[in-house]
Amino acid sequence: MTDPQHMAPLAAFRGAKPPAPAWFDAALAHEPERTFVAVEGAKVEVLAWGERGKPGLMFLHGGAAHADWWSFVAPFFAAERRVVASTFTGMGRSDWREHYLFEQFVREARAAGRAAGAFDAGKPVVVGHSFGGRVTMGFSRDFGDEILGGVMVDPPFFAPQNFRPPAPPQPSRLARVKPSLAEVVARFRLMPPQPCEHPYILDAIARRSVREAVDDEGRPGWSLCFDPNFWERFGRIDPEPIVAAARAPLALFRGAKSKLFKADDADYLLSFMPPGAPHVVIPEAEHHVMIDQPLAFVAALRALLAAWPGP
Repeated sequence: MTDPQHMAPLAAFRGAKPPAPAWFDAALAHEPERTFVAVEGAKVEVLAWGERGKPGLMFLHGGAAHADWWSFVAPFFAAERRVVASTFTGMGRSDWREHYLFEQFVREARAAGRAAGAFDAGKPVVVGHSFGGRVTMGFSRDFGDEILGGVMVDPPFFAPQNFRPPAPPQPSRLARVKPSLAEVVARFRLMPPQPCEHPYILDAIARRSVREAVDDEGRPGWSLCFDPNFWERFGRIDPEPIVAAARAPLALFRGAKSKLFKADDADYLLSFMPPGAPHVVIPEAEHHVMIDQPLAFVAALRALLAAWPGP
């Protein structure tokens, strides 16, 4: 795919912030509490909105992302809930590890939720996008008795005919350092590549996805926060037995135009879930559902939480 609108959707803005609607600016103005919690020898970034003591809602981000991918969504739920979003190690402002384990990510999310108050009022609901949707499956398997339910948003779960083998291991790589923040932001894109009708959302995410760094020759610059060797250091898992062993109710959201998680993939995943499990398709959304159709996603999740998973 070579379309510049897919591969570099922010390049046309040359480092300037795209104009944003009032609802988005108001959401970002609702700043979260920003803390860290130590989990098995590493610092995990934790964001929280709303009052402690209210029902908990946890958001888990996708691969190579971070907790701020939820910063424009979480405030819509903060009046009624204690909302917590954490960043997996190897990503965002969390520490990097020598090796990454799926079960450890589940424990990181649980520890972050407990430290930030998502469990203060009892069992929370967990919502995970993409890679975070897989972790939501694991949460339901490993600690299903501690949560009300899990919502998987466009998770990487493929029907047999759509199975994608993992890429072969790559040599160790160094983070790429660019001389300016504007250059890193201009090259920021979604993965898998797709059009982005809301560049102001992507720009806000991009600016929280970088950190100051030094290149090989000692020159200061900026690089992405993501561990460039993450996927080579990550222990891959088979998601089918994980979702089949879930001990808490699960629901499924899918982008109607998602090229990663298609309709037959959703049908296959639902075959592992109890009959009648909620399945919500967001019109006009691709894989990054909350970026593609943010207000529709918020409305759909509000409606789901009003009636599900029940007492």
